Amino acid sequence: MKRKVSIIVPLYKSEKYIEKLIESILKQSYKNIELILVDDGSPDNSGKICDKYVVLDERVKVIHKKNGGTCEARNYGLKEVTGEYLTFADGDDWLELDYLEYLVNILESNNCEMSMTDAIFTTRDRKQNNNDKIEVVDSEEATCRILYDKVPVGPWNKLYLTELIRKNDISFSVLWFGEGLYFSVMAAQYSKKIAIGHRKIYNYRLNNPNSGTTVMKIDNGINSLKNIIFIKNNLVVNTKRTNISANWHIWQNNYNLMLYIVFNGMPSKYKFDYKKCRINLLKLTPSVVLKSEISFKEKIKIFIKTLFPRLTILSSISKQKKLLLKDNFNI
Repeated sequence: MKRKVSIIVPLYKSEKYIEKLIESILKQSYKNIELILVDDGSPDNSGKICDKYVVLDERVKVIHKKNGGTCEARNYGLKEVTGEYLTFADGDDWLELDYLEYLVNILESNNCEMSMTDAIFTTRDRKQNNNDKIEVVDSEEATCRILYDKVPVGPWNKLYLTELIRKNDISFSVLWFGEGLYFSVMAAQYSKKIAIGHRKIYNYRLNNPNSGTTVMKIDNGINSLKNIIFIKNNLVVNTKRTNISANWHIWQNNYNLMLYIVFNGMPSKYKFDYKKCRINLLKLTPSVVLKSEISFKEKIKIFIKTLFPRLTILSSISKQKKLLLKDNFNI
């Protein structure tokens, strides 16, 4: 018999999108699942929609709790997992119908503890990769790829062996925002073998006006930076390569925090944070440019962003606003 997969979904103000996600999970080609929906005190009808599916499908579980944030909601879900494998999805995203079958197959056929894909669909990119390739890598390589953002950093688009997560007490007990990177990196470090595919099976929504990606709250930028510094200081696979990749991510989050501050029009209020990030860029750039496992083009971009942060940030904000206007709001 096929092993059971548990899918954990935290929900808050998701009524507009949640049915699309639930349907995409219940219609998976891989049938032995349990869907754990965690209503994080959502003030809309998200909880009621979830309750409807409990009646329709015995594989659905719903947890209603007071609002405590995404981390707490996911941790509630982790306690209820009964599947041999587990994965996550966000309430405004959705899955391709072969999502679970694909991840389980590349994990089991290669005798791995974790599997993931390095590409995803978005509401701006609907083209599937023509050629799939499966790589089996060790913990160091997987950790570096996640830290370099060569694999989407979120806890979704990945499948984990439940026993490994519980044995090593991996959870979302860190600052909210950046917590997905922490979970993914910790799981990768404790896995001996990780399968990485190239097929797009997860759909990430970029046009939700309430998502952290769209809103760009300054506190989120601050927490993300704290999380990556915490990750570096607590590396399990503590090698030269993982430290260099963590430094790249620290550079990136310093730049992102500066972007968030400018995006929200608060350079004066967050003058100290902006200046500190600027100093960090200058300190980190020589090492990041010389040592990081990134393309020459990316190194040039880092150099330019460090020299002209304000100019490149304003350009980036302008591009993001134009992209949002062109986004596909019909899916």
